[in-house]
Amino acid sequence: MTTARPSDGLVDAAALRRTCGLFATGVTVITSAHGGVAAGTTVNSFTSVSLDPPLVLFCLHRDSRLQEIITGSRSFAVNLLHAEQGTLAHAFARRSTAVLDEVDHRRTPSGTPVFAESLAYLDCRLTAEYGGGDHSILVGEVVDLAIHDADSDPLVFFGGSLHGLDNPLRRRAGLR
Repeated sequence: MTTARPSDGLVDAAALRRTCGLFATGVTVITSAHGGVAAGTTVNSFTSVSLDPPLVLFCLHRDSRLQEIITGSRSFAVNLLHAEQGTLAHAFARRSTAVLDEVDHRRTPSGTPVFAESLAYLDCRLTAEYGGGDHSILVGEVVDLAIHDADSDPLVFFGGSLHGLDNPLRRRAGLR
């Protein structure tokens, strides 16, 4: 068993990252547009919150290039990625390589860019923002959604790297 509790009682950040990396998460790219600027960033801290009203949330680093765009537009889209979109996830995880115009996308009725070839998307109106350490917790009401490709395997993050979900697991869950 590995523990990482320094004498001051605070948990070591690297140990926390390694430990949380053992929790498999889906991979998304959050997109938004405001003032003629459109951008996106890779996020795995996404979850649904409520069905009534339809709410989702994700966490975004305070210094993210997307923070100001979402705050200005008051909207964002969650693009759920499939297993073949690992390169896309890596590109949007880095500040210098994320170019939305190089990705096949369209605009929702609210003007938010969404990927044409994702598993699905959720178009959201920003309803709340909370501080959370070095991140902001953003809550949005889902105003539009679409499933593009429910038969593809999702892209998941586990153990510090990206993976496809094994097909037998999808069949056992009744998804294929």
